Amino acid sequence: MAGLRVLAVDDELPALDDLAYLLRADPRIDEVDTARDGAAALRRLDRALAEGRPVDAMFLDIRMPGLDGIVLGRLLAQFATPPKIVYVTAYDEHAVDAFEVKAEDYLLKPVRSERLAEAVRRVAEGVASGPVGRTEPEPVPVELSGGVTRFVQVAEIHYVEAQGDYARLHTASGSHLVRVPLATLEERWRGAGFVRVHRGYLVAVQHIEQLRLDSGRCTVSVGGTELPVSRRHTRELRDLLVRSSRRGPEP
Repeated sequence: MAGLRVLAVDDELPALDDLAYLLRADPRIDEVDTARDGAAALRRLDRALAEGRPVDAMFLDIRMPGLDGIVLGRLLAQFATPPKIVYVTAYDEHAVDAFEVKAEDYLLKPVRSERLAEAVRRVAEGVASGPVGRTEPEPVPVELSGGVTRFVQVAEIHYVEAQGDYARLHTASGSHLVRVPLATLEERWRGAGFVRVHRGYLVAVQHIEQLRLDSGRCTVSVGGTELPVSRRHTRELRDLLVRSSRRGPEP
């Protein structure tokens, strides 16, 4: 198995440097990236995913300004393939929260090298065993006028459009703005037939009506709307559609 790619997160620089040093000394780990807070950690995860080098595990402090480790862990649990989480903290009262997040381990500072090695072993075994089976994605709650909330089934969504830190879901009956970044939905719905075609668009493969190449420019038609496909995604999308057509329709 290839070595692990891990992300260490701590708002205290000396503690972060010490943790990164110990992680880099472990032969089971190939790459160690660092972040000083939860928001930066999410950006690192997004960048690693875009580069095709997803993070296998996060070694995560709990008490941090802004997005703390427990809230971040609950957010990561919504990903289709979340990284393994090991909490590294000076406080022992969060063990129950860590259990609910399904953390691989819970280390107390100062971290002992032999205890960290045991946590890395657990992470490596969890990564080697592969992801557990997933259920269908949960319906998406969207706010309508008059304070009404509607639950949109993921199967209804034709494509998703990035709008800053939000995303707009496009269905046959209309569109809805949700407070979730496009990158989060991409990771969460990867196993539900959605594919990134452009930095601004995530598309449901089953709703693609046409793939068009014209003078080096690629577009897809989805629900009567033509969307651009970036160069980096063109070949991946074309190969995916070819494989889908070879499988034929579902019985």
